Amino acid sequence: MSPVENRSGKGKHASRAAEIIARDAALFIAREAGGESLITVIRAEPVAHGERVMVFISVFPEDKAAAALAFLARHREAFSDYLKSRARLRPLPRIDFLLENREQNGRHIGELPKN
Repeated sequence: MSPVENRSGKGKHASRAAEIIARDAALFIAREAGGESLITVIRAEPVAHGERVMVFISVFPEDKAAAALAFLARHREAFSDYLKSRARLRPLPRIDFLLENREQNGRHIGELPKN
């Protein structure tokens, strides 16, 4: 952590806010999403000094990923309202949902020939 982040505490605040958002995103998705796919929150990362937070998800089965991202995009405002009611984050950052593809990369690496 840089000395500027240390003095102001903004780096720590953004990180803690991301943890809260990841937890609440998981609860919101579990409550609102249908049973067609399993959407799992992997992590949340603050961007632009905490003004935005990227929430990374995984989707099973993988062919439902586009539908899951579309669902989350449609419900972004409802999730913001949910966050306002549960978390004391001011100002509330903009939330973006992204597909985490590390699992796919890991599977691909496992398929490489071993010499």
